[in-house]
Amino acid sequence: MKYPKHQYVRSKNLLKLVASLPCQLCGAEHFIQAAHTNWGGGKGRGIKADDNLVAALCMNCHYDIDQGAKWSKRERQQAWTVAHMKTVAALVDSGQWPVDIPVPAEEQLGTLIDSCQSV
Repeated sequence: MKYPKHQYVRSKNLLKLVASLPCQLCGAEHFIQAAHTNWGGGKGRGIKADDNLVAALCMNCHYDIDQGAKWSKRERQQAWTVAHMKTVAALVDSGQWPVDIPVPAEEQLGTLIDSCQSV
């Protein structure tokens, strides 16, 4: 059975908007990055996940989630998910989410969570 090729969501504009927010975990306002999910969303070896699957994180929180020394994999995934949901809500509620970029559906987020639990 052939699987359809993943159509990546890419948006430099969205990444800039995300990086303009405060950190959605600790509230820091400097050195904010658009942190892509590490769990699904089109992510592959050397390929970032879709640009609409990002969270506004400061460098420290981004490092803690990506490197995993401080938290378990489940805790890192939960922290990213909370930050992602806050990031999307902040941009949607303020009317800044780009109209040409799909807002991640809750089902998509559920799939990411399930993929982490099965590992």
